[in-house]
Amino acid sequence: MSAVTVAATRPRAGLAGLAWLRERGMGATVLVAAISSAFGVLLLTATGYIAAWAREDPYLGDSATVEAVLGILSVLLVGVAVYVAAVVTANTFATIIAGRTRHIAMLRLIGASARAQRREVGRQGLGVGLIGAAVGLVGGTLAAVLLARLADALLAITTGYAVVQPALVLPAAVVALTTWAGAWSGSRRVLAVTPLEALGGSAPRTQEQTRSRARTITTASLLVTGAALLAGGILVGLVSPLGVIVAFFGGILSFTGLALGAVVIMPPLLRLTGRLFGNSPTARIASENALRYPERSSRMAIGVVMGVTLVVMFAVASESVKAVMTAASDGNPPAEMSRVLDTFAAIMMGLVAVSAVIAAVGLVNLLTIGVVQRRRELGLLRALGLTSVQIRRMVLLEAVHVTVTALAFGVASGVVYGWVAAQSLLGSVSVPPVFASPTIVAPAAPWMPVLIVVVATAALTAVATVVPTRLATRVTAVEALAD
Repeated sequence: MSAVTVAATRPRAGLAGLAWLRERGMGATVLVAAISSAFGVLLLTATGYIAAWAREDPYLGDSATVEAVLGILSVLLVGVAVYVAAVVTANTFATIIAGRTRHIAMLRLIGASARAQRREVGRQGLGVGLIGAAVGLVGGTLAAVLLARLADALLAITTGYAVVQPALVLPAAVVALTTWAGAWSGSRRVLAVTPLEALGGSAPRTQEQTRSRARTITTASLLVTGAALLAGGILVGLVSPLGVIVAFFGGILSFTGLALGAVVIMPPLLRLTGRLFGNSPTARIASENALRYPERSSRMAIGVVMGVTLVVMFAVASESVKAVMTAASDGNPPAEMSRVLDTFAAIMMGLVAVSAVIAAVGLVNLLTIGVVQRRRELGLLRALGLTSVQIRRMVLLEAVHVTVTALAFGVASGVVYGWVAAQSLLGSVSVPPVFASPTIVAPAAPWMPVLIVVVATAALTAVATVVPTRLATRVTAVEALAD
């Protein structure tokens, strides 16, 4: 028995040992790691180039303040992108593990240990992270070199900035380690797989099975601590711009609490949204599926929530910054300052869009994996009489159901986080000619960016469901029920 166990759990040599890379979902995870790594490289290069340009400027000169601000912004933005990538990776691996439940249970049945299986998933996560980080490092460096030369030509300057530096390896290393950590976190279900599950299918866990006292306590602790730090950031921001750092950690902790507790938070919201889709058989099945398996729905929803929250947060933050400046200057902010703020907001929105793209890749990935793992369920529905068109409509409605709920939740979260960011950064600002501080303003929501987010999310949902709906309609009753 021990010999069989060792043979079953030992990684295979050569190319056959890398067969897991062809598993659905792994390619998208490599893409997420590559985008995150390339983004970090480009962001470090951009901030370094701007700092070099500022040193050559006769007005700014050797401005330590400019370099400090650019450094803080680059660290925060890279941190956000890496955080989003970690959540997407954890959700992807959790979904992959859900599909492997029966295989893992079979290995447990012949003597393999759960911890050995989890270590194997961790090695796969590290492998995916290293591949993606290396691709992103090379691609990002090449793009950075070209963009730096283009900037010199367009601005008619010569900064002499050296793009290729040892520091560029740092974001790639962080992404690789974060991907490994995300895979390790997403594989925690391996420890709960029992040999008896080898006799059943790989159905996702129901709402009752996802309830956990430890999860509830951890979620509550993160939400309370995060909310306290957000409030502390606002208070510190009334006397110093360093309040934004306190608020940043509050945002990370509170959103982590939301992501961890999504299986508890999302079902009530999904139930409200489900009433909008009518009472047709396909609409009712789609609504019930989203509620019956909250773990699967929450994984898809949290990616959309992250992308929407980030974009809306920066849009609201930039608009709230204008409101703070206007209030501090008695309603007449300097025109030059307004132009600078508009330009800066446009740049920031472009940068944060990278994190939204990462979240979008995660949504498409999870939808596709979910349909592949539901072959038996879809085949049973076909056997009960549902047509290919009804199956396709059901999968589409499930995606729309989750997306609409996540969109509303993400907009609300983005407004709150954006206002806290602006208030904690510039609450102590003094703007001529009035020099009034501290300043507190209400959240300012720019409706055009919010409308763009809504339209872009709708388009994303339409694109993301193309492959899953095609896969769903290819499932025949005989083939699926034979699995």
